[in-house]
Amino acid sequence: MATAAAASASEAEPEPKAGPTAEGEEDGVKTARTRRKVLPRAVAAAAYKAVGPGWDQQEEGVSESDGDEEYAMASSAESSPGEYEWEYDEEEEKNQLEIERLEEQLSINVYDYNCHVDLIRLLRLEGELTKVRMARQKMSEIFPLTEELWLEWLHDEISMALDGLDREHVYELFEKAVKDYICPNIWLEYGQYSVGGIGQKGGLEKVRSVFERALSSVGLHMTKGLAIWEAYREFESAIVEAARPIAGFLSPFDREQTFDSQLEKVHNLFRRQLAIPLYDMEATFAEYEEWSEDPIPESVIQNYNKALQQLERYKPYEEALLQAEAPRLAEYQAYIDFEMKIGDPARVQLIFERALVENCLVPDLWIRYSQYLDRQLKVKDLVLSVHNRAVRNCPWTVALWTRYLLAMERHGVDHRVISVTFEKALSAGFIQATDYVEIWQAYLDYLRRRVDFKQDSSKELEELRSAFTRALEYLKQEVEERFNESGDPSCMIMQNWARIEARLCNNMQKARELWDSIMTKGNAKYANMWLEYYNLERAHGDTQHCRKALHRAVQCTSDYPEHVCEVLLTMERTEGTLEDWDIAVQKTETRLARVNEQRIKAAEKEAALAQQEEEKAEQRKRAREKKALKKKKKTRGADKRKAEEDDEKEWGDDEEEQPSKRRKVENSTPPAGEAQDLEAEMGLFGKSAPVDVDPPSKQKERAAALKRDMPKVPHDSSKDSITVFVSNLPYSMDEPEVKLRPLFEACGEVTEIRPIFSNRGDFRGYCYVEFKEEKSALQALELDRKTVEGRPMFVSPCVDKSKHPDFKVFRYSTALEKHKLFVSGLPFSCTKEELEEICKAHGTVKDIRLVTNRAGKPKGLAYVEYENESQASQAVLKMDGMTIKENVIKVAISNPPQRKVPEKPETKKAPGGGMVPRQIYGARGKGRTQLCLLPRALQRPSMTAAQAENGPAPQPAVTTSAATEAPKMSNADFAKLLLRK
Repeated sequence: MATAAAASASEAEPEPKAGPTAEGEEDGVKTARTRRKVLPRAVAAAAYKAVGPGWDQQEEGVSESDGDEEYAMASSAESSPGEYEWEYDEEEEKNQLEIERLEEQLSINVYDYNCHVDLIRLLRLEGELTKVRMARQKMSEIFPLTEELWLEWLHDEISMALDGLDREHVYELFEKAVKDYICPNIWLEYGQYSVGGIGQKGGLEKVRSVFERALSSVGLHMTKGLAIWEAYREFESAIVEAARPIAGFLSPFDREQTFDSQLEKVHNLFRRQLAIPLYDMEATFAEYEEWSEDPIPESVIQNYNKALQQLERYKPYEEALLQAEAPRLAEYQAYIDFEMKIGDPARVQLIFERALVENCLVPDLWIRYSQYLDRQLKVKDLVLSVHNRAVRNCPWTVALWTRYLLAMERHGVDHRVISVTFEKALSAGFIQATDYVEIWQAYLDYLRRRVDFKQDSSKELEELRSAFTRALEYLKQEVEERFNESGDPSCMIMQNWARIEARLCNNMQKARELWDSIMTKGNAKYANMWLEYYNLERAHGDTQHCRKALHRAVQCTSDYPEHVCEVLLTMERTEGTLEDWDIAVQKTETRLARVNEQRIKAAEKEAALAQQEEEKAEQRKRAREKKALKKKKKTRGADKRKAEEDDEKEWGDDEEEQPSKRRKVENSTPPAGEAQDLEAEMGLFGKSAPVDVDPPSKQKERAAALKRDMPKVPHDSSKDSITVFVSNLPYSMDEPEVKLRPLFEACGEVTEIRPIFSNRGDFRGYCYVEFKEEKSALQALELDRKTVEGRPMFVSPCVDKSKHPDFKVFRYSTALEKHKLFVSGLPFSCTKEELEEICKAHGTVKDIRLVTNRAGKPKGLAYVEYENESQASQAVLKMDGMTIKENVIKVAISNPPQRKVPEKPETKKAPGGGMVPRQIYGARGKGRTQLCLLPRALQRPSMTAAQAENGPAPQPAVTTSAATEAPKMSNADFAKLLLRK
């Protein structure tokens, strides 16, 4: 049974790799076989110690040191990196250079977690046993180590343990390891290793002590606690089996003292385990029935059934954890809430510990756990241990430090230890200036509570005053230099100091000096600051200083002067003389008159600004109406031209038009019949080879025909929900529909891709993509900013802006996002993968966005989104100032400035002073070409044309006004003018 338990416990979790390459399957099998021999043979030695010399262990081939040696062999087989030699000296030299670089980096920043891990790995690879031991020791003093790091360290030390002193050193390491996190595998290793020392003095008691502590720590673990129970129970069972052959030779008294008592221990372990809800309880119960010679007591069966019912209540939460992916914070939170309702302290503590293994960088979880321990359990060692682990995991969270200081004071920790803890907090690297104010305030409160103010002077009082002085200097020098602010604009620390001096030390002179300093720091304009000072003087000062303070307040206050004036008049009404009253009335009336005058001016200025805004709004309204009128006239003109073209179909019905960008005048010889008809119409018989040139109306018709012949892109606004708008595509893209279809079909079935072309047939860089389902369109939005032929493709919802003119698409937030980082100073050659490799060492990276221009060129900026705020805060501390490819980057919490929305440029100011509608010249001002379609012979100089450039023009085009002024001409007249040589 013991071998089965050891094997199942060791196989419950995969062991970490112990060397640079994973061991083969044969080595793993050998290791398992070796470890299966350890527990029974070591237990046999323990049985010999327990039952006396009646059983000769030498005949069985077991020595006291066999268990120790074979466990060391097993651990060595697991953790030894093997005989792996480098084939090239260059590789060793490269590793040495990397080790030196990492050591130098740690000398600069000892809080670089990844540097510690890499250094340990390389030192272990090079076989530097002494150095790797020191590196691990330094890292464990700063950071709590993960289960994998501890197991690797323990296996290395076990393989090198030679004597009793080395074994004691390994025991010390195990004690440190079980304090960082709750790790069933480490407890299992601890128990099995202690079995190896069973032959030493007190070895048997040591093994039982370790297993009992393991059960207290992880015995309630629903899924992993079973391995601990089985290992402990089968350890005791192995002692029973080893002692059974000699039980018949013992006296009844000796048998009762040895064999029967040992048998009862196994019974007790079975009964204790069956009373706890654990997975696979049925198999344990069946095993107990088979093992026990006597019937199982009814009380044990009742406890077992009760545990089964509890297991059914816990199963939904356990299954939710098994199905979810790490870190499973939401599932753990629900589990914690469930346990808190039940109220079993042991189980509540266990579920908190399980959650923290995967969410050790979540400050809120540590705060909730420590708060529960502070208010419910109140066990000194447990409470302080959890607080210490909390600040080691999340040193940037000021709330954890303040709670730690309070807990240490609550449990009577020595003053020097609390002072050292406070100094560590100052060097933790908080991310806000206000955090430093908060930690200083907590420490000053602690020092104030130590002072006995009944004495005029004491060592504690002097320490308190020096701490206040140091706090003010620290905020002014250290904090302001880093954050450009002290974090204490209201001078709360100085206010508290002044209150202590006035109320507890009866030193109003010092309090007044402090308040003078407070007012000189920009607080004199606030009425509440003056009233706070007045109340302090009123309680601990005299009337003269109260009056003086209020007179200064009347002159300086700018937010609520009426309130200050009222307080002054109230004081003079109850305590002042007539002269004091007259002075107060005069000062308050003068001040209030000046304030009213300033307010009137401010109101007038505000009214003027409001009027200007109304005028601008009116101008915009007129511009919109004018635009609508022009659009209506254009529609009428188009209908009229269409009617004229229908009447003049004889000019071009049989003519085949070729599409082209510019309107060309083609010299060609028309067919005989067509030429004759033309000459008959014009009355120009006798002229040979006439030049076939279209009149202006025909040119207009040709242009309209060209536009009609170009492929149109109809859009049904009812399909906006299943359509996306794609822009910023390269103009040089050939066959955009063919190239874009595979990209968007990954999001769902594509109904149609409609690229937009210019009149000459060139792709304009944008298109519409219509899907069959709406969810496909929503998924396609995730392709936004994807690089297509070297440019970032923009994908946005399809929205009719004529119906929604204020619709703006900006997918990125402009508010403070504490889980997102802004990185600047990146080298342009830095890729997204390279940056992700650097960032993921500090937490789970959800997204990385490299900022580029419209051409896809990098700008050296990036946004990195982490899973939570704590990971982002940790990354800021570790990455700010880091060098990447010789570039020093800057990292900060993402807090972009508010985007300024410009006014709609519906009208623009003309040089002449008038307002020129922008629509006259199109969306980009003047047109690209100012072609005049009117024949030069008909052009007349007109003021209307001249004014079109410098002032408001009633018509959007010159041709319209000119045509209106010219006399009406027939088609024949046009032909004569155009054919004139």
